[in-house]
Amino acid sequence: MLGSALCAVAWNTGALVGFRVLQAVGGALLTPASLGLVLAATPPERRAAAVRLWVAFGGLGAALGPVLGGLLVEVQWRWVFLVNVPIGIAALIVGWRLLPNPAGTGGRLPDGFGALALVGSVAALILALVKGEDWGWASPTTIGGFVAAVVLAIAFAISSRRHHSPVLDPALLRLPNFGLMIGNSLLFNVAFAGMLLSAVLWAQNVWGWSALQSGLAIAPGPLVVPPVAILAGRLIARWGAGPVIAAGGVTFAAGILWWTAAVTLEPNFAGGLLGGMVLTGVGVGLTLPTSFAAGTAGLPPQRFATGSAVLSMARQIGLAIGVAVFVAVVGAPEGTDATLQAFQHGWYVVAGAAVAAGLIGLAARLPRPTDALAQPVSTVAAKG
Repeated sequence: MLGSALCAVAWNTGALVGFRVLQAVGGALLTPASLGLVLAATPPERRAAAVRLWVAFGGLGAALGPVLGGLLVEVQWRWVFLVNVPIGIAALIVGWRLLPNPAGTGGRLPDGFGALALVGSVAALILALVKGEDWGWASPTTIGGFVAAVVLAIAFAISSRRHHSPVLDPALLRLPNFGLMIGNSLLFNVAFAGMLLSAVLWAQNVWGWSALQSGLAIAPGPLVVPPVAILAGRLIARWGAGPVIAAGGVTFAAGILWWTAAVTLEPNFAGGLLGGMVLTGVGVGLTLPTSFAAGTAGLPPQRFATGSAVLSMARQIGLAIGVAVFVAVVGAPEGTDATLQAFQHGWYVVAGAAVAAGLIGLAARLPRPTDALAQPVSTVAAKG
């Protein structure tokens, strides 16, 4: 909330970026803590369904956000940040009165070196991907960026094995599905980021649409997520979590491939962008709620917040890498025909990442119909 308020009064681009970092810190604290509270406040037999409900409401927010943001930008861009202040105050008051307050486990300070190594690794990778075309892919600077990313990732892994309070506890990776869902979340969000960025860039830069028009064009995909997330409970009961996650990855990829065949240089929302957006929304509704539910199903109560934070971290890293990968693949094409071809290449990469995520998810445990993963979301909503 404070970060949003400061963004609204930013006096230049540098200040805006700095305050956006503050916003990111708040989001990094809020998101895993909220899922941890959901897990702590829900009986074991209803946790998986509660997680799917949590993700479903996130999808609804993602649908309304671009539309509301587009409306606010039409008035003045600072309102995009100011609107968060009253919402944040209301959420703070309601949360203070109603949310549970589970006791912390205490312990020593977390692994600061490991956290910095992870941030540095991701930052070096993204920098090398984004600037590779300008610097030259074979230049010492670009190669140095990739090498730094690998070295820092190794340092992070070593520190995680040795530190008493690591960012990623190796013991979590031995829990059922947890390591698999980290990989699934990472790759699927690479695809998700590429999809979202490409849709916005295409609508605004190629078709010349406004921010509001672009937000309305994106909205159908996220609007599909909540009902599909509810339906996913029945599909899990019939086929298991792994096939549902795999089906989500394949459906998402099908939506991206739809764009490669149907999107043209002339605006054709109904015949081009819409079909792919709906299919990607179905893919998100099948994949994200199921993967989060499968990943958190085996967490012990004292690891709810930590495990949720790791899954959220994988998601955010995937989003950042996805943007960088799409930018690197598309490059800076000259001319409309070259732009279409470049975006098509980017969409092929995005579809490949979604399929790879689905294949990883296919290895998730196949629960029986009585498993908590299969409980309908509506049951949790009614009881909670």
